[in-house]
Amino acid sequence: MGILWTIIIGFLAGIIAKFLMPGPNEPSGFILTTILGIVGAFLATFIGQAVGWYGPNQGAGFIGAIVGAVVVLFIYGMIAGRRSTTI
Repeated sequence: MGILWTIIIGFLAGIIAKFLMPGPNEPSGFILTTILGIVGAFLATFIGQAVGWYGPNQGAGFIGAIVGAVVVLFIYGMIAGRRSTTI
């Protein structure tokens, strides 16, 4: 149930993170934004457990998942901004 809860929270966090951090290099698709939000929730869970904020069977909270999703969206924007499509 912990992984399912992280996916649901990540889904919502990805949507909120997209509204908090719009930009030209950010993913415009709903599915990609959702996947990056889920990755952000897993990232927040992993870092939180490593630092000691969460126990071994606890997932990231909603705020932590949003912060993780914003971090992942920022990194994605930096990587997507470097690529140029000159022909």
